[in-house]
Amino acid sequence: MVNGPAMREAITGISSMATRGMLAELSEVWERQTGQRVAIEPAGGVAAIRRVQEGEPFDVVVLASDAIDRLAEAGRIDPEGRVDVARSGVAVAVACGAPRPDIGSERAMRDAVLAARSIGYSTGPSGVHLTRLFERWGIAETIAPRIVQAPPGVPVGTLVARGEVELGFQQLSELMHVSGIDVVGPLPPEIQIATIFSGAVCAISGRPEAAKALLSFLASPQADAARRRYGMERA
Repeated sequence: MVNGPAMREAITGISSMATRGMLAELSEVWERQTGQRVAIEPAGGVAAIRRVQEGEPFDVVVLASDAIDRLAEAGRIDPEGRVDVARSGVAVAVACGAPRPDIGSERAMRDAVLAARSIGYSTGPSGVHLTRLFERWGIAETIAPRIVQAPPGVPVGTLVARGEVELGFQQLSELMHVSGIDVVGPLPPEIQIATIFSGAVCAISGRPEAAKALLSFLASPQADAARRRYGMERA
């Protein structure tokens, strides 16, 4: 445990939108257990990477593992202290009360996409996966006019709730607490993608030991219940 003046200063960080609820809950637990304040700001993944690369004074960063890889290559994090915080899958949502399509198999999911008047996904890892999937299915050009990509930091679920998107795809953690939508379920296993969210200490952190202790807690079994509440599991 870190003692002295460092305890009075918050451990600062930035994270993806997908982990914001889980990290907010766990930060409160950490503060109660240690007295160490934590202030982790959620942001769109692209913006978060840019801000860390530009040298904003964060102590920790929690993003999809490929984004952490990029920050490591750029020398913006300490690769030795990197930990995997959570694993998250992609789910499908429709407006509250709308008919729920069959998504029980890859073929059924493809048919549901083709039948949808509009399809929404994010700029994050789930969106990249779906773009590749639609190309593999040979339907990318057919559905291109119906694609609505949520701006960075905007949950796909809010577009579904407003009626701007009929069929929405995003990390389960980002859909499950949005009002006005129904989560139909996860992508079928044969096309599911699990995103690993990793945490690391920023190279410019002024309190690396405190930051490492926090990350160790976030990756520990103590955080399992919070992970589950936000549709994730231990990585």
